Amino acid sequence: MEQMIKANSIDICYETFGESSNPAVLFVSGLGGQLLGWPDRYMQGVSEAGYHVIRYDNRDVGLSKKFDEAGTPDFHTVVKDKAAGKTPNVPYILADMAADGIGLLDALGIARAHVIGVSMGGMIVQQMAIGHESRLLSMTSIMSNTGDPSLPGPTPEALAVLTTPPPASDDIDSLISHLMINRKAIGGDGFVDDDAARKLVADTIARQFYPVGTARQRAGIMASPSRTEILKNISVPTLVIHGDKDPLVPLEGGILTAETIPGARMEILPGMGHAQYPLYQERVLALMLKHFDDNG
Repeated sequence: MEQMIKANSIDICYETFGESSNPAVLFVSGLGGQLLGWPDRYMQGVSEAGYHVIRYDNRDVGLSKKFDEAGTPDFHTVVKDKAAGKTPNVPYILADMAADGIGLLDALGIARAHVIGVSMGGMIVQQMAIGHESRLLSMTSIMSNTGDPSLPGPTPEALAVLTTPPPASDDIDSLISHLMINRKAIGGDGFVDDDAARKLVADTIARQFYPVGTARQRAGIMASPSRTEILKNISVPTLVIHGDKDPLVPLEGGILTAETIPGARMEILPGMGHAQYPLYQERVLALMLKHFDDNG
């Protein structure tokens, strides 16, 4: 059951699975991703393996705190300011979002947790390791990168997913079609346009559709400094998972993450794009559980 709690001075919506007395696992979502985006198979499998599972909405998405007063970001200005060595004027950066997750652990009375993040969520858990290392039992970074400016960017098709606005319409079918096209563009060979996938998209839209919040999250990513150098100094046991067909966050980003963090383990999944589709879930679940068990 979803609940609201005050964490890091903002309202955060979260959901838990399993016994609260078990070791905790915190799942952190990607850009614009709601807690619903984490597959139920993971929630079930990890909790049944003896862990207390928490998934939540990041700020500016789902049912968590919205930063309406910040308006729509100017990406051109963010890029220009960062290139000039200035601090971009954005409402928050990845470090603030990492503090939200740690604040959620504080509010729930959890001293340490395994943290796992996907895409932007991977960036957030890396930032947790940088700023709150003592709170982490382990870290898993999935299809993410270190924010290094030398890394290759998305393919043109994947970039279009980020930059093409949704239809200016309240028509649910149009929104569902738009999001399904986006999923196919970044999902790789594992993409399946079936009833279950469409239901998840429809449920997500019905719960909260808030694209301006996603834009502000993206601005926060863009304004954040590279983590490459500082990640060389952390000692959190780390698992890096990446698909070799990821058009949005290319594989080089995962490889650099694993090479940068001392002792990190790298798992490359053949054929996987930028998505958590059923074709790969059992493999990812097995990798996660071994990582948690090895670092409990």
